[in-house]
Amino acid sequence: MAEEVFAEAGYSGARVDEIAARMSTTKRMIYYYFGSKEELYVAVLERAYRGIRDAERAMDLGDLPPAEALRRVAELTFDHHHRHPSFIRLVAIENIHHAEFLKKIGTLRELGTPAASLLEEILERGRSDGSFRGGVEALDVHMVISAFCVFQVANNHTFSYLFDYDMRSKAQRTHNRQVLGDIVVAWLSPVR
Repeated sequence: MAEEVFAEAGYSGARVDEIAARMSTTKRMIYYYFGSKEELYVAVLERAYRGIRDAERAMDLGDLPPAEALRRVAELTFDHHHRHPSFIRLVAIENIHHAEFLKKIGTLRELGTPAASLLEEILERGRSDGSFRGGVEALDVHMVISAFCVFQVANNHTFSYLFDYDMRSKAQRTHNRQVLGDIVVAWLSPVR
């Protein structure tokens, strides 16, 4: 509930009274457990980031060919972002605040390591078997996947209005999910 309020109103606009009401609790209990609005917001951010990282860590991709493994990572990210649009809004809010609150989560940088390591392992397998070209870093791949996935959620309303293209519809989600996998795999395929 707190995540929804922060995602809707931002850190500055979120009110602890509203969070308490949605959680069927009192402000006093929120302050008892979290100490302050800022500490609650930081806990919400950490939980939101842990959600995607935990999902990535749970993937078992070792037996899949590199292209299929990479496609699965892209699809997992796509699906996660569509299921958790508040995560995208929280990331946008943090960027508005220059990651001020994110920097207060000491363990968060370490959370990104599994994502980069997972992609690096897939890239290395693909380079070794000749299915991927060199010259592309794991962070490059992570950025391309993230950019496509974030766009789907963050820009849906404007894109939908301007182009009559609802990225939330089941048919469009299915199509765009496939497109993402195709983009990443084709980008990494050796130039022939």
